[in-house]
Amino acid sequence: MAIATELRSEEEKASPHSQEKKRWILSDFDIGKPLGRGKFGHVYLAREKTSNHIVALKVLFKSQLKQSQVEHQLRREVEIQSHLRHPNILRLYGYFYDQTRVYLILEYATKGELYKELQRCKHFSERRSATYIASLASGLIYLHGKHVIHRDIKPENLLIGSQGELKIADFGWSVHTTNRRRTMCGTLDYLPPEMVEKTEHDYHVDIWSLGILCYEFLYGVPPFEAKEHSETYRR
Repeated sequence: MAIATELRSEEEKASPHSQEKKRWILSDFDIGKPLGRGKFGHVYLAREKTSNHIVALKVLFKSQLKQSQVEHQLRREVEIQSHLRHPNILRLYGYFYDQTRVYLILEYATKGELYKELQRCKHFSERRSATYIASLASGLIYLHGKHVIHRDIKPENLLIGSQGELKIADFGWSVHTTNRRRTMCGTLDYLPPEMVEKTEHDYHVDIWSLGILCYEFLYGVPPFEAKEHSETYRR
């Protein structure tokens, strides 16, 4: 219950109907097809019955969050993402919970994961890569201006909207800070040297990931990818 209690105040700020202090419940939504699955739950297409607004509903199991000791990460994710307003950042409209689950009400990015699109195409043209990188850079400039570091920029955490625009998603590793950090997080192929060596880091870690993605968009694989983690570290 601790996670639900601490998040409650964020719900009122994040909800699109915050002026009514709306308390969402699962029956407020028609649940559609599954959109994806993660370590702690699943994401479904959903329709909010009153407004007919189409959203993505992320369902997280409290028992799994507690077992993996990531409740604080979820609190931070909600606190950060609920206040972000940028066309290249996925909106978090609100959240609610019941005895066993926490539900995040997210913007629905109609064209899905960039990762799957990259797999399908093998690599992108220079024009398409440039468009994606410019969009991503715009989102990161906004984030960094808000003193937010994402710390896990990779194709799996980027979604594509209805107009083909890029959306930064999954703020589980993000942090709001004006200080330098030491925590090692994210995915190895996209980590900068200072994170790998566990020295202090700041918002430049996202800029490194941007460069890695630029290479990957053009060539289809990240530049330091290897079969063994030790070889990726060495590269």
